[in-house]
Amino acid sequence: MFKKILVALDRSEIGQQVFDEALGLAKLTQASLMLLHVLSPEEEGSPYGPMLSNLDYYPGLSSQSFELYQTQWDTFKNQGIQMLQSFCAQANTAGVTTEFTQNIGNPGRIICDLARSYGADLIVMGRRGRSGLMEIFLGSVSNYVLHHAACSVHVVHLSLTPLTDELVKKTTNTFKVN
Repeated sequence: MFKKILVALDRSEIGQQVFDEALGLAKLTQASLMLLHVLSPEEEGSPYGPMLSNLDYYPGLSSQSFELYQTQWDTFKNQGIQMLQSFCAQANTAGVTTEFTQNIGNPGRIICDLARSYGADLIVMGRRGRSGLMEIFLGSVSNYVLHHAACSVHVVHLSLTPLTDELVKKTTNTFKVN
């Protein structure tokens, strides 16, 4: 069975589901968890890099722009660490040995490299749902990991049931006749 599970997390709506499934598997198999968050410009909420122009009409503007970007990036990094600490505390409370790391880079490569160095038996990760042209141009982290990981990969798909139930309630409430 599984002894070491690598859990790739981001701040998307599926993050909690990915963690819950990984925690359930870890409890079931008495495995330890390594929680990973990859800092990447591709992630939702990531700050945009400052646009540096060759034409420096306003000398102070480029340094202000970079300082703003640096502040936003630091906040982004700290939010990632806070998310990992929160999940780690939940897992430790549940009796599962857990550690975490936050790395910068290409998410697919980082996940595969860490899985190898950690000695993971399983990678648990979410799927954003990109397909067609979006996947061709932007890529798919889950697709990359499925094809390059040295261990098994469990891909968690976003559950649409709660969203559907909420939509039905809203639609029903909208069409009530007094």
